[in-house]
Amino acid sequence: MKIQVFSVFIICFLISLSACNSYNKVLKSTDYDFKLQKAKEYYNDAQYSKAAPLFEELIGVYKGTKSLEKIYYFYAYSLYAQRNYLLAEFYFKNFHEFYPKSINAEDALYMVAYCNYELSPKDNLDQAYTNKAIELFQVFINTYPESGMVKNANNAIDELRNKMEIKAFGNAKLYFDLQQYKAASVSFENLLKDFPDTKLRDEAMVFILKSKLEYAKNSVTDKQTERFESTIELYNNYINKIKDTKYVREAEKLLTSAEAFLVKIK
Repeated sequence: MKIQVFSVFIICFLISLSACNSYNKVLKSTDYDFKLQKAKEYYNDAQYSKAAPLFEELIGVYKGTKSLEKIYYFYAYSLYAQRNYLLAEFYFKNFHEFYPKSINAEDALYMVAYCNYELSPKDNLDQAYTNKAIELFQVFINTYPESGMVKNANNAIDELRNKMEIKAFGNAKLYFDLQQYKAASVSFENLLKDFPDTKLRDEAMVFILKSKLEYAKNSVTDKQTERFESTIELYNNYINKIKDTKYVREAEKLLTSAEAFLVKIK
């Protein structure tokens, strides 16, 4: 059994060595038409790590020729397939600029946005790429409003905006947890302005009331009356907008608390 396993290992090693030597010959070849043929073969076989270096070299070789368009396009996808999203975005963007009338121009512009979609991190991290992806998907939609990929672009925007909502809510909640109540209320208010259709709307409004109430409690005496009254006024503005019964009840408790403190002060 051990001899059979060893034999299989040797055979696999020799095959791998042969493939490696074969690829090295392609890399060293000065027959660029042959290189282009092999690059396409590697690409079609999903061997993108082998295809990419060949396409990269051939971009310079075929500059100014009709072949460059496909080479450029395949190279961008080879980079994307290897998760080199920043470089892939660069080449997709250049492709769209260099070949705006190409049959692949629409797809290239979509991929510019999609590379940033891939770079978008978890919702608790910095969302610069998320914001950029949203902007670029919108550019794509504006540029190709009749495209069959508009639906996908809109779905991606919805997903990314949801991630940004969660990030904004988390930042505001952090201010609240750190007892920075004024900053918390402002952050939650900005969340409602930036994402008026957010699913977190009811919870955000209750957190604003909580933040206002806590801010009033911790204020100097001569400011408390004004701030408790402001909390009560805000409750009256919010209560008919809160749809979730759980949050309605929580808001009512906050009102009762604000009114009790106001009576105590007066």
